[in-house]
Amino acid sequence: MAASETPAPRTIGATVLLGRGLTPGKLRGLQRISNANGTLTMLAIDQNSSMIDMAQKALKGKGVDREPTYEEIVEAKLDLARQMSPASSGLLIDAYYGAWPAIATGALAPEKGMLIRVEKSGSGKNKVGGPMGEVEPGWSVEKIKLLGADAVKLLAPFEPGEPISAEHQLALIEHVYNECKKYDILFLLEPVAFPYGSEKKTDKAYLDRKAETVIESARQISGLCDVYKAEFPGTLGHETDAQLVDNLHALSAASERPWVLLSAGVDYPDYLKQVKMAMECGCSGVLGGRAFWKEYFLQDGAEARSKFAATTGVQRVSEVNDVVTKSGTPWFAKYGLTKDDLTHIRAAEGWHARYAPHASAAGGRSGHVVRAGEVY
Repeated sequence: MAASETPAPRTIGATVLLGRGLTPGKLRGLQRISNANGTLTMLAIDQNSSMIDMAQKALKGKGVDREPTYEEIVEAKLDLARQMSPASSGLLIDAYYGAWPAIATGALAPEKGMLIRVEKSGSGKNKVGGPMGEVEPGWSVEKIKLLGADAVKLLAPFEPGEPISAEHQLALIEHVYNECKKYDILFLLEPVAFPYGSEKKTDKAYLDRKAETVIESARQISGLCDVYKAEFPGTLGHETDAQLVDNLHALSAASERPWVLLSAGVDYPDYLKQVKMAMECGCSGVLGGRAFWKEYFLQDGAEARSKFAATTGVQRVSEVNDVVTKSGTPWFAKYGLTKDDLTHIRAAEGWHARYAPHASAAGGRSGHVVRAGEVY
């Protein structure tokens, strides 16, 4: 090479992403919901049934025996979003109460990632108590994409040992997975274990099998998403910390996608411990809800609730974020990539004509093929 010649820049073909299912829309979604270093610190306020129950109990404690109104739940979600989402990398919200008002009011800042739930809250169960999930009536993946969201979230309780529910849930997961591919939007999947038959969540038999349920679920269905939202594989105090660490490593190995830890409504100190353990074992972040804010409705009045969210709630999210950003595994590492790799990726000329072949393309002559070297 002559001294005056510049070496060709290093390039990596876009197939390194496409082969991993990371099409442009999905990749953009990942970028939007992540921290700068590729970890994820996401806040969940998409809960409807549990939030209504919390608010109703708070009202009853004040001598008011009624359910909260639609407007009261909307205002609670907006308050939580406005106060707490700035400390997160992304916010998970529902469509029924929260998404449109959160956008319109700026309660969710424009620079924050937005995930929207697609499943119906409180769907039916079969005769042994196995969930039979469904998409929320009047809602769809397409509508979530049109709304401008960065990701779709599906809660699909999954228990490999209850085959009727498991097959139904698998079909639902595959449907949403395919819809997310069609509309090129990131898909976050959340399976959770559940008791069935005569079991209760406090039964020894349920606690004994929970870790394997969480790990086996990841083996079976984690490939049908882009980010996997997992339960903690075991129970603090039921197994030793050493066993829980082994379980977490097994979960990381079983998950085909970057995985984040849900909170399952545990008390915050327990969740913080779980997060610290998980981040040391390959976890990429969190998508936590009630552990951050479940005392919100216990505060006396709207001003006190806002203050709780702005102080205790923000402190909790910030503390977890510190653990996640320092110890979590970046999403691109789980996909076998480095941050430097991403800076060198280039698409081949004419990629836009090949992208999303099922979508309509109004430009150009009918049947025209884009050829290398043509100038536009």
